Amino acid sequence: MGKSVSKLSKDDLQSLKQATYFDKRELQQWYKGFLRDCPSGQLSEEEFVKIFKQFFPFGDPSEYCHFLFRVFDADSSKYIDFKEFIITLSITSRGTVEQKLDWTFKLYDYQKRGEVSYQDVLAIISATYKMIGTMVPLSDDEKTPELRADKIFRLLDKDKSCDKLKYEDFKRLSKLDPAILGALSSYDGLI
Repeated sequence: MGKSVSKLSKDDLQSLKQATYFDKRELQQWYKGFLRDCPSGQLSEEEFVKIFKQFFPFGDPSEYCHFLFRVFDADSSKYIDFKEFIITLSITSRGTVEQKLDWTFKLYDYQKRGEVSYQDVLAIISATYKMIGTMVPLSDDEKTPELRADKIFRLLDKDKSCDKLKYEDFKRLSKLDPAILGALSSYDGLI
């Protein structure tokens, strides 16, 4: 699916229907839109950043997009093809809480070690804060990326200087911090 074809093949359509929460009509519409925006059938990281900048005009999404791009680019080809795009969109917009948690863990585990350090958490949170700029009011215990990262480790009774977070910790965190579930369901019903 890396090359531009004006229409999805029956096989591609069938496999994407099985791999996503989209029906045939939705997949065809998304594909047309993807090709309109990416005539080559592939989205580069630079193009990805340009798109995000439209949605976050008061911040700088570049760093966040670098991390996000790595999760979308499942085959590490340095491009996002339609299949990678639509599967991720399906998970983030219509997936189960478990699927969204798994996807979020992959975002934080950008070094693909199966665990996340305090510095990994801080890097993602810092990139997120740079992206949102002043758009979102933050509570006193989350005013800075460091305070937010500290809060995550404190909620999990983890030592930020030596402990690593595993996927199970992310699941536990989603029960301890209501903001996590709120963020995970923020795109529900939009697509």
